[in-house]
Amino acid sequence: MSFPWANHYTPSHPVMKWMDEKLPLPRLVYNAVGAGYPVPRNLNYMWNFGVLAGFCLMLQIVTGVILAMHYAANAGVAFASTEHIMRDVNWGWMLRYAHANGASAFFVVVYLHIFRGFYFGSYKAPREMIWLLGVVIFLLMMATAFMGYVLPWGQMSFWGAKVITGLFGAIPVVGEPIQQWLLGGFAPDNAALNRFFSLHFLLPFVIAGVVILHIWALHIPGSSNPTGVEVKSESDTVPFHPYYTAKDGFGLGVFLLIYCAFLFFMPNQLGHPDNYIPANPLSTPAHIVPEWYFWPFYAILRAFTFDIFFIPAKLMGVLAMFSAILVWFFLPWLDNSPVRSGHYRPMFKKFFWILVIDMAVLFYCGGAPAEEPFVMMSQIATAYYFLHFLVVLPLVALMEKPKPLPFSITEAVLGSDDAAKLAAKS
Repeated sequence: MSFPWANHYTPSHPVMKWMDEKLPLPRLVYNAVGAGYPVPRNLNYMWNFGVLAGFCLMLQIVTGVILAMHYAANAGVAFASTEHIMRDVNWGWMLRYAHANGASAFFVVVYLHIFRGFYFGSYKAPREMIWLLGVVIFLLMMATAFMGYVLPWGQMSFWGAKVITGLFGAIPVVGEPIQQWLLGGFAPDNAALNRFFSLHFLLPFVIAGVVILHIWALHIPGSSNPTGVEVKSESDTVPFHPYYTAKDGFGLGVFLLIYCAFLFFMPNQLGHPDNYIPANPLSTPAHIVPEWYFWPFYAILRAFTFDIFFIPAKLMGVLAMFSAILVWFFLPWLDNSPVRSGHYRPMFKKFFWILVIDMAVLFYCGGAPAEEPFVMMSQIATAYYFLHFLVVLPLVALMEKPKPLPFSITEAVLGSDDAAKLAAKS
């Protein structure tokens, strides 16, 4: 987004002038995250999660590259090489725990980032492409995390790979060939482990590329804000640096305190103890569960226990699980309310919090055993999940009477005091 009042990069040192002519990288950085990028003045701490997600991605790439130097993608020694990293590699235990807990931290931040987008209408025009690229990033994250979960080659790793790849077998005609192609055979073994390791190493760099596109798309319309009102004048914005670099720095400090508390004091809190048992194809765990960040979609998968119109229950579960994320792609067109922010949409706000509760139920049921009452709870929560996006949002957009919007971001921040507005403009 081009602002006429934005500061422009003007190098003064001869070396920087030469660099700016040949490769304007400093100009790019200055315009992207420096004083040359004005942002709305009313952003709150909910807008920290984008920076935190970027930090988590870099953390995962750095720790993952180092761990890959010591890991052996062979079914016979994969579990032993993981223990070797933990016991024999200098600071290997910290690197592995940093990587494992970093994945959980990444998903926590991204889930909060997504629900912030739900509430403040960040998916609405003119920011549809930002949202669509964000959903692509989330899908790539899920694929990367699943393949990473397989690599320790413990009981949960092996049986998780067997169950999840087995879902493709539910697809008529082409399902079993796809499953065998993914595994490189009829069951998880060396071929599957090598493929998953290669893709797990590659996909974070693909995610980084899509993140660059995501940020590029963000800079065209500019950042959204809690009011949902577009920038109208210079008084509505402040430079990204130093105002939001300081704010993001504080948020990063709080995040690191929480992350380090898990890393050093409860590193296995979010993992499964069965994954410290070597993979055994002849011993099925009593309760097979994926990592916690997959639980809501796992609950949706298990919610279908009977055939519907001659469609097998397993196939319905697979379709519903993927549709639960794919429906997000259509969100900019399902919710066609002209008002973006949930602050000014009283009916939408109530249904938003019902969705949050619904997701919490799906999280809980996804980690619970596949028995009653959790199956019935999953079915009810799954039904509402799709009802919310496909029925509730369009109807609310038609029926709701929003609250009056402020004239500008300045008015929302400083009130309707004319003297304060004039002071802000001067």
